Amino acid sequence: MDASLKTWRKAQRERLIATREALPRAVLERRRRRIDASLERAFPGLAGKTVAFCWPIRNEYDARHIARHLRRRGSRTALPVVVAARAPLVFREWRPGIPLARGALDIPYPASGPAVVPEAVLLPMNGWDAQGFRLGYGAGFFDRTLAALSPRPVVIGVAYEDARVDTIHPQPWDIPVDYLVTERGVYRRDPGGLAFLGEPPGGDDPSALSSPVCYAGELTSGSGS
Repeated sequence: MDASLKTWRKAQRERLIATREALPRAVLERRRRRIDASLERAFPGLAGKTVAFCWPIRNEYDARHIARHLRRRGSRTALPVVVAARAPLVFREWRPGIPLARGALDIPYPASGPAVVPEAVLLPMNGWDAQGFRLGYGAGFFDRTLAALSPRPVVIGVAYEDARVDTIHPQPWDIPVDYLVTERGVYRRDPGGLAFLGEPPGGDDPSALSSPVCYAGELTSGSGS
């Protein structure tokens, strides 16, 4: 990557994380509930699937609540594990009662257990652009992982609306998400970029979310684009 682009991405990452970390707890909780509601209503096909999520850090969207909901509906939930520098991640099943260890950035991960292949991934994004590309933490783990997984899981980015940037200036190895969910609602990645599928009505009441997006519920193993 060009040095100037690397510097720009680093500055954007730091700015976006600082903005996120300054959010009041009540705002974070309100956004989390709206994102949870969109995921529940728009992606009924996640029930019964193996779904990977990330333990939240630095005021990221907290996917542990939706993970609990999915387990109640028969899903198996998994967390990523760093096995080596510059190597793809592996995923291990996690549910309450499975011991956790602490890894890079003090992020918990399952201490042991066999690797599983997720059918869907809930992927946090420090920043995102209109083409569905993600600004992560700069190590490239998820891009390497998604490129290596076969079949490739459905990738659902989760982020906040104020994390949007004009472009992250994607490189050949950057992989866009299939869907994006923010506190505003659900986006789908089409050939022309992210298409907004509609804003949930009801203000801050997630129970008022509109009916499911039918094609977003048709998730099957390997259906990612």
